[in-house]
Amino acid sequence: MRFGVTGHRILPPSIVDRAVAHWNRVLPAGAQLYGVSNLADGADQLFAAHVLAAGGTLEVVLPCEGYAGSLFADDSRERFEDLRRAAAIVTTMPFPEPSEQAFLAAGQALVDRCDHLFAVWDGRPARGVGGTADVVTYARDRGRPVTVLWVDGVLRA
Repeated sequence: MRFGVTGHRILPPSIVDRAVAHWNRVLPAGAQLYGVSNLADGADQLFAAHVLAAGGTLEVVLPCEGYAGSLFADDSRERFEDLRRAAAIVTTMPFPEPSEQAFLAAGQALVDRCDHLFAVWDGRPARGVGGTADVVTYARDRGRPVTVLWVDGVLRA
């Protein structure tokens, strides 16, 4: 089974704890674990790091060329590059630069590559096209199981 992730870029500590605890409980370890991520800050990188730490295989779907150079601060760019280098497969969507359409296409491609989606999501509408809510809607429209990992009452930044 292939697991994908979508989620917010800034996560409160209680949400990080909940997501990691859930993945520790339900995901296989070792070669049986296959994860797909877009490698954005927050949930995407958290999940990708979990997959690799558990000995699994990581597949990455990037929204555009030059993704890391335009969106990440130095520390998260370094994490991004480390995770990208560790991925078994890296696919870049055919967009020259970041855009809402590139983010939506990458989210949809991620859903198309997974059997189950984890959404580290507060349940609110997307703040722009291609946000977490749009990816969750796309997954549900295609019949993909979606597990939402959030804590009631916790607000995102």
